[in-house]
Amino acid sequence: MSAAKWQQLQLKLPVIQAPMAGGATTPQLAAAVGEAGGLGFLAGALLSPAQIREEAGKIRALSDKPFGINLFVQGRPQPNQDELALALDLLKPLHAELGLDAPAAPDSFCQPFDEQLEAVLELKPAVASFAFGILDAAQMRALGDAGILVVGTATNLAEGLAWAALGADAVCAQGREAGGHRGTFIGEQRQSLRPMLSLTYELAQNLPLPVIAAGGIMHGGDIAAAMRHGAVACQLGTAFLRCPESGISPLWKQALATAKPGSTRLTRAFSGRYARGLDNRYMEEMAQWQDRLPAYPVMNALTGAMRAAAAKAGRSELMSLWAGEGVADARELPAGELIAQLQAEWQAAYR
Repeated sequence: MSAAKWQQLQLKLPVIQAPMAGGATTPQLAAAVGEAGGLGFLAGALLSPAQIREEAGKIRALSDKPFGINLFVQGRPQPNQDELALALDLLKPLHAELGLDAPAAPDSFCQPFDEQLEAVLELKPAVASFAFGILDAAQMRALGDAGILVVGTATNLAEGLAWAALGADAVCAQGREAGGHRGTFIGEQRQSLRPMLSLTYELAQNLPLPVIAAGGIMHGGDIAAAMRHGAVACQLGTAFLRCPESGISPLWKQALATAKPGSTRLTRAFSGRYARGLDNRYMEEMAQWQDRLPAYPVMNALTGAMRAAAAKAGRSELMSLWAGEGVADARELPAGELIAQLQAEWQAAYR
């Protein structure tokens, strides 16, 4: 992305609201961030093509500002039967505890990526971002032809170079501090846990395209530090979770409000892909098994019923409470007010 392309977005503040799949990033949140001068995002990865169209329509009804749509690059999964059997066996007593039927493998484990991408091409958001994999040349061309800026997620230099070679407009440097799922697609996920500032600097020094910093960014001072390390903008997720526009459950928001520094950990147990969230009973009980569980999206589909039932029953110890390392600094403010505070802090950091 050239400087000119970035300027097209006309952001008052170099803040991007992270696309947090699973209901956190509502149309109201994306629109509020856009109206306040940042870039809002629709998390489309878990949505059907029809839902992506519907949610994008809601954002456009609320705001005429640019926004982005995020997808996970993935094919049709072929689960290992031994891993599948182990997962179902481990989930069975937890289902019984919640009064659910015994767990079973669903007919489909994820939404069809090709059809999701078709919906994005049709909707023509200002930006499309991608994680968990990389596009092919034809998909990249189609996005360019539609006038959509492409941002690829990178957790290491090899991934950043791959996106640059493909012709991406920018790369999002996902540091180890980030909440939610790791975007790693080259190498082992646990080997790509670089601190945000270090990764941002390395990518900015080695890539011929803009770098967006992500992970642990909670205040304007963090934005200033990332930009001093070469970022053109910062992507914040956890910072927006306590906003009234955020779609997470009251139980999740309550857990965030009382979270202490150091209260998050990485786990594969909920989804089959490493993700950072608030430590709880499920993570601890499954830690010894997590490396033998099916990969994403299979495990994510298998735990869906348990997570939903736990939320309904007020059982946060069995929920995936995704949050980044900066969770203790999350503020309960409307998104517009949070953006205004971030801007004041950012400017103060430079003064």
